[in-house]
Parts: sequence; structure tokens; C-alpha cells
Amino acid sequence: MKTKWKVNSNQSDVLIRMKHSIIAYLGGTVNNFQGHADFHNNEIEDAVIAFSLDVKNRESKLEQFSNYLKLNDFFDVNQYPTISFKSTSFQKINKNINFLKGDLTIKDITKTVELDVELIETDSLDGNKKLAFELTADINRKDFGLASNSFHSNNGLTTGQDIKLVANVEFGI
Repeated sequence: MKTKWKVNSNQSDVLIRMKHSIIAYLGGTVNNFQGHADFHNNEIEDAVIAFSLDVKNRESKLEQFSNYLKLNDFFDVNQYPTISFKSTSFQKINKNINFLKGDLTIKDITKTVELDVELIETDSLDGNKKLAFELTADINRKDFGLASNSFHSNNGLTTGQDIKLVANVEFGI
């Protein structure tokens, strides 16, 4: 029996973090999460996940990074207000090891990235099953043009080479 699960956008979110300077939480209520996961006999067969993050949205739960670095300047949100991801393949190695490959676009630069996936299955209060994917990846900020001389150091601390992207995406039937 095949079951299709849909993304619950209100329960999905993304964290963007860069060593020494940036932490941003982008909640699901102001961003667009789409996708599905197909199951056959309680085993995942395929997962399609897409999300678009409005980094310019003032209504989101953004944390200020520091006095030296601001989200607007770092991501150049006036010219490039969205970050997007669309999966191209899902690979299940075993229950605990999964990989999602897809195209990540930041500042109109698209690169193929591979995200580690942790699957979490739970029962909700109303008796329906829910499934959450925690997607993580380290992304080289220079690959996406996120290297500016003014952001090279933060009060004497060199900013990190990588950006850590953590997305929690919840599915329901």
C-alpha cells in the first residue's frame, strides 16, 4: 500500500548559522515549504522537498547576528530576497542514514548540495502519524558569493568558511 505524506509548512523551519557571526532562525509561518514523501509498506520510497525562504521578511523570527554583521548586508536581501532548495533525489541507506540531494540557490547562484537526513516518526495528539526530516549541511559560503571583505573579520575573529543549514521539515498524512 502506497501512502503520500504532505509537508506541514507551519511546523517547518530553517536555521542558518556561521561560526563567530551569524545565527538566523527562519520560521515556517513566513516561508514556503512544499513537497511530499511516499511510503510503501511503511518504508520511504521517495521524498521530494522544496522550500523558499524570504530572508527579507521582517515578520520572521530573525535574530540579529551581531553589531557587526547583519542579515540584510550579508545575503544582500534587497537584490536577492530568497534562498531556495529543491531536492533531486533521496537515498535511504538504512533507518538512521539518509541523504537528500538537490539544488540550493542563494544570491541567484545555484549549486547541487547533499543534505544529511534524520527521520523522526511520531504520533500526534489526534492520533495521526507525523514524520519529520531534520536536514543538515555545511555549505561553503564562497560558493554562493557570500564572501565580502567587510565581513572577513568580526572584531578580530575570522568568520567561518562554512554556513551550517539545518531545516526541520514536518510531514503529515
